[in-house]
Amino acid sequence: MPQQKAAVFPRLQVLMGASLWGFIGLFNRQLTTGGFTAQSIVAVRNLGVLLVLTLALLLTDRQALKIHPRHLPCFFGTGVISVVLFTLCYFRCQQICSLAVAAILVYTAPAFVVILSTIIWRERITRRKLTALILAFLGCAFVSGIFQGQLALSKTGLIMGMASGFFYGLYPIFARLALEHYPPLTVTYYTFLFAGLGSLPLLHLNEIASAFHSIPLMESVAGLVLIATVLPYLLYTKGLSRVDSGRASILASVEPVVAALVGVIAFGEPLGWGVALGLACILTTVYLLR
Repeated sequence: MPQQKAAVFPRLQVLMGASLWGFIGLFNRQLTTGGFTAQSIVAVRNLGVLLVLTLALLLTDRQALKIHPRHLPCFFGTGVISVVLFTLCYFRCQQICSLAVAAILVYTAPAFVVILSTIIWRERITRRKLTALILAFLGCAFVSGIFQGQLALSKTGLIMGMASGFFYGLYPIFARLALEHYPPLTVTYYTFLFAGLGSLPLLHLNEIASAFHSIPLMESVAGLVLIATVLPYLLYTKGLSRVDSGRASILASVEPVVAALVGVIAFGEPLGWGVALGLACILTTVYLLR
């Protein structure tokens, strides 16, 4: 029984982390309403996380800041390639395609992860994992509303969407390489050190300054940084240290379901049959990978 609990807990960490990512839209929408551009939201998110983690580690665990220079490419991968490039491609896809299409394209990520994990670590593509992968993709498709006629796709949109899925899927690949040498806290910190520095060209200082004159905007920034980024990345990366990359990426498909439910609760968006079917698919996926 203790061994079963030990095996289940990392998967729960992955699920909890992915669920918290589902709250990004809540804070993004509030910041967008307050006048923030997508680029500024990316920059504020990454730089805010970097500031929080730097202060926390300086006060509690300076040993976590020590790494070997030869491992810097891993963190360039998690920070710049996985976090910054993914976000830029995803936002661009949202601008030129429907939100439904952007959502479904980004969740091609688990397929990329499963393939790359098989090549790099010889992870087996079992029948159970393949079934879970298909169900996860279907669940995201139902939640996105793509089966309800919300399809608007261009060649550029397809490229941006597939690129966002690819870059998103690279996080568990690069992070797992780094986790072979460092604890999850160190991996998360250096991910956002590179993501924060990589986001500097996106920063619009006039928009950032406006947040300091509005308590609701400051609360939204705090929520985006702490609730929707710091906690989920720490939980997901911690779980990733004990769960294979393909399985973790499939489990993370719970994110769009949570995002849809947040929209229903926070903004009164209708709970359609697509969200219900998507939730059923994702819950079945979680059961298969239990």
